[in-house]
Amino acid sequence: MTPAERFKDRIVVVTGASRGIGREAALAFAREGAHVVAVARTVGGLEDLDDEIRKVGANATLVQLDLRDAEKTDALGPSLYQRFGRIDVLVANSGILGPLSPLSHVKTEDWLDVLNTNLTANWRLVRTLEPLLKLSSAGRVIMVSSGAARHCRAYWGPYSVSKAGLEALARTWAAELASTPVRVNIVNPGPVRTAMRAKAFPGEDPSTLADPKDLAPLFLELASSTFERTGERIDYPQWRMTGGPVAA
Repeated sequence: MTPAERFKDRIVVVTGASRGIGREAALAFAREGAHVVAVARTVGGLEDLDDEIRKVGANATLVQLDLRDAEKTDALGPSLYQRFGRIDVLVANSGILGPLSPLSHVKTEDWLDVLNTNLTANWRLVRTLEPLLKLSSAGRVIMVSSGAARHCRAYWGPYSVSKAGLEALARTWAAELASTPVRVNIVNPGPVRTAMRAKAFPGEDPSTLADPKDLAPLFLELASSTFERTGERIDYPQWRMTGGPVAA
């Protein structure tokens, strides 16, 4: 099987697909034959992605969705089931930075916004998409975390807490699905040239950071039907230093 056929006819859902890491992951899967279900809040970003996917000879389904909308997120699974009958890969990439502020100064609405976007929305995806992943011969889930989940620095409270919770969610889900064909793993991208990174570190030279497209080979590896490990956290900077694939 050639690389371009590795994901032929597989259904890949990517959240936060309109820019950055999600966009490059969606393009990488499309290049290798997948039908990408691109989920994002911004219509313009989705349309631009669709244009790029068509250029590589693939097609996508665009889903304009704010994952904080509980009712619409809950309806995603049934909608995709009616259209495709299953999904094969979920890349849970969508997330926000939130306020960089002392915990005691964080407003309630900001705290809830970060937790709802980065954690609760992904729990809703677990509930609505698990049945479809189980219908795949090799369901694969990649949840995008952050170094902030483990290295908790001052003023990053809401974001760090949400990403630590996301990692616990992923590991719990992996354990629950251990006897099924579904595998769930976590990726820590490390410092990457994204809009979120620029917001967090405005004085940083972006040329010193990894490009979002650099992560694509790691996503493809973890989503492969031959990748059987589950409940693990893979740090992209370490993966890059070892030259990949993920160490046994």
